[in-house]
Amino acid sequence: MHLSDLLEKHQKAIIHQWFDLLADSYPPDTAKFIKAQKDPFHNPMGDAARNGLEALFSGLIQGIDPETACSFLDPIIRIRAIQQFSPAQAVVFILELKTIIRELLNKELSDVSLHQELAQIDRRVDDLCLLAFNIYVKCRETVYQLQTEEVRNRTFKVLHRAGFLKEIDDPAETIQANIPHAPAGPA
Repeated sequence: MHLSDLLEKHQKAIIHQWFDLLADSYPPDTAKFIKAQKDPFHNPMGDAARNGLEALFSGLIQGIDPETACSFLDPIIRIRAIQQFSPAQAVVFILELKTIIRELLNKELSDVSLHQELAQIDRRVDDLCLLAFNIYVKCRETVYQLQTEEVRNRTFKVLHRAGFLKEIDDPAETIQANIPHAPAGPA
């Protein structure tokens, strides 16, 4: 028997444990809600996680291109990036899939002939983790840019109200227009 056959046979149990592990990374009340609420309109995060994990797991078995994997990882990781998870906390659930597989298939994995296939699955999990990390970094960059723009806009409003800035429509141009420039040096 091939490892892919074993993974397909135990797919429901693996995905269920994987989803629970992901949900348990949130505070207890949130985890309880994520696990219990099945309605996608009341629990869009839980729905995105369930659907994403199912698709990612199928992709691990059959092979999945990075672009498709990113489309399933993005909603899960985006939420974790916005919620201030550290990079490790945001992506560790992907690596923990290796442990889940090994625990559920412990007896079957004693067959040496499956070790090469297991190494291939491990590499695919690692690749997913790297994709997730890239998504996390891009999301955090966006968050930082938005925060920087918000601080800049607040500063502009305060300086404008205090009468220190001349009026220009764009806050960025206003700030640039009001920065004293150094005199030009000798030519």
